[in-house]
Amino acid sequence: MAGKRKKLIDKLKERYKLVILNDDTFEEKASFNASLWYLIIGSATFAILLIMLTIVTVKFTPLREYVSGVTDASSKKDIIDTYGKVDSLEQLANANRVYLKNLKDIIEGKTPDAGETKRDKDISKATDSIKLNQKISKEERELRKLIESEGKFDLNADDKTEKSSIASYTFFNPLRGRITEEFDPKIQHYGTDITSKKNENVKATLDGTVFFANFTSETGYVIAVQHRNNLVSIYKHCSVLLKKVGSFVRAGEVIAVVGNSGEFTTGPHLHFELWFNGTAVNPKNYMTF
Repeated sequence: MAGKRKKLIDKLKERYKLVILNDDTFEEKASFNASLWYLIIGSATFAILLIMLTIVTVKFTPLREYVSGVTDASSKKDIIDTYGKVDSLEQLANANRVYLKNLKDIIEGKTPDAGETKRDKDISKATDSIKLNQKISKEERELRKLIESEGKFDLNADDKTEKSSIASYTFFNPLRGRITEEFDPKIQHYGTDITSKKNENVKATLDGTVFFANFTSETGYVIAVQHRNNLVSIYKHCSVLLKKVGSFVRAGEVIAVVGNSGEFTTGPHLHFELWFNGTAVNPKNYMTF
């Protein structure tokens, strides 16, 4: 046993020569002399250094996330915050998409999607002053739901100087003419019908932003304006609309032309509605036609 161990030690101590020769001329270009023992130690040292370098690289660089799938605390926090923001933006985008789609469907006389959310149902019950029945059109019924919810999307909700009540406003008369049908909630007529000369201008009653301007089968060309303090004005049966959605209008500015459009029309006239905090109010109480 001792003899074998001695032979092994002797072999490790034996020196070897590594020679690099030119293949054509056999000229010696370089040579290295070393014992087998030193070659083993050198190879092991190189391997250890390579392993340590790999460990350091993986541990202290972003490469760790790709190799081990582990993230540090700050990265996890950033990811969680990002997911939260994305989720909030997604919910907001979905809410705006549903709102805009239902707005379009309501004004066009279509029925909104059956997948109504609980929040939408709660909004539809915002007021008891409007009693809906099957005699009125779908457009009128859904439009009232929209106006009830307009407070949720008030374009000037953060205005510190907004007026406290509708009585404090000075309304501009949208049209001079003769009233043919009065405001009467009992028969679900939530506006005032005004006749005038053909092609008379329809004017905005207050400053505001147009949030709908399009044609509907039942009420013809309709334009609706969102004012501050949850106040909305609607102008129906127009012949021409002069403003687009998103346009800011001043009180007294011409926004449409009197017409006779829509299935529910009874001749050239303007059907004018005024809604405050989701409830229809009689325009005649605040202006003279």
